[in-house]
Amino acid sequence: MNNYYLKARFLPTVLTCIPLYISVHSVIIAQFGPVLEPIRSILPMLSTFGISAALVFIMTQLNRVLSKEIFQRFYFKDEENMPTTNFLLLSDNYYETHIKEKLRLKIQSDYDIQLHDLADETADELSARKRILFATSQIRNSLRNNDMLFRHNLEYGFFRNLLGGCVLAILIACGLCAYGFIKHDNTLFTTGYLLIIIYLIPILMSKKIMTIYGNNYAKILHEQFLSL
Repeated sequence: MNNYYLKARFLPTVLTCIPLYISVHSVIIAQFGPVLEPIRSILPMLSTFGISAALVFIMTQLNRVLSKEIFQRFYFKDEENMPTTNFLLLSDNYYETHIKEKLRLKIQSDYDIQLHDLADETADELSARKRILFATSQIRNSLRNNDMLFRHNLEYGFFRNLLGGCVLAILIACGLCAYGFIKHDNTLFTTGYLLIIIYLIPILMSKKIMTIYGNNYAKILHEQFLSL
């Protein structure tokens, strides 16, 4: 879990906190440093490093929330529409029929869960999705210590959280641009403008990123399940 937090949550924050770092050192500390000086002796952690570390921690949490609520929900709607669910629907064409049948038979054998047939799935797709979702949770539990699945889960989490971080990074960079414009600071204005462009690129590619890594995770999940 510590490894996942470091690589899938903390590292995306590090890559997207550059606008925050610049804002803290070039704007906040520059403007309010003298005001904070008298109480630094009382609260040693209230330093440049302490403020930055606290903000990075907050950004790590916000990145995760934004990435799930904006990108994952937008492209996959909810967990019932994730690739791990879609691929097991009989109406879905990602897997060949015999592969899907092997997965369904193994789910029934291992967990005593019978997935909907085509008629029931067509009549009530939401119920079919919920049953697949429950079966998927059991598969994840069975593969909890699977290294290959963990790596793909880490990759998916990294890029998803990176996209969430890019949203915050763009907002902060816009603030830098506005501050630079108001203060006639061309360096800050240009820096903010360039950062907006840099962090906008992953967002423009977000559908491709989420689809690729979401599909990869689902494929590895099912492959490793069949190999049990």
